[in-house]
Amino acid sequence: MKTVSLSGSLRENVGKKDAKRLRNEGKVPCVIYGGKEQKHFFLDQKDFKKIIFTPEIFIIKIELGKENFETILQDIQYHPVSDIVLHADFLELTPGKTVTLAIPVQMEGTSPGVIKGGRLQLKLRKIRVKGLVEDMPEHILLNISDLDIGNSIKVKEVPGEKLQFLDPANSVVISVKAARGLSEAELAEEELAEEEESETEATTEE
Repeated sequence: MKTVSLSGSLRENVGKKDAKRLRNEGKVPCVIYGGKEQKHFFLDQKDFKKIIFTPEIFIIKIELGKENFETILQDIQYHPVSDIVLHADFLELTPGKTVTLAIPVQMEGTSPGVIKGGRLQLKLRKIRVKGLVEDMPEHILLNISDLDIGNSIKVKEVPGEKLQFLDPANSVVISVKAARGLSEAELAEEELAEEEESETEATTEE
């Protein structure tokens, strides 16, 4: 995974009044947990643009004075109206310890169903997985070259030997549905034409 470095400052006081003061100054109260002890600190609001306005997953290196922590963003709270960040939780990464992440899905290839006029639907933009940090991919790449109209890729069909998938096995990740303007009769005619073309090519080769 890609790495982003941030520099924060430890909080002298932990409480609602101090948190409110920090937010008024454009700061975000944060906590690092999962290690030997929790670290309460704050970051600039602008720092979060690097890590939240993107589908990518990052390892975040946080510098607090002379201490450095390797973390991932585990939870974030937004203001219900302005969408500014109110609070963020970072999980400290420990070698050999498993973590749970939502990995973004990306596609490659060309779907024959889409060429016929079908609609490609990405049902799960992220898939929840559990595993070691060193085994975590930046994204899950799925090939759609075999997806015809009516076909799909389910969670149980997603490659990832070293990962444990936490979403239901039969959950659809990607599917190709028939377009509303394309009737079943038209689809059947297209499929028949393709079969006849394949038979003709086979006869020619013989």
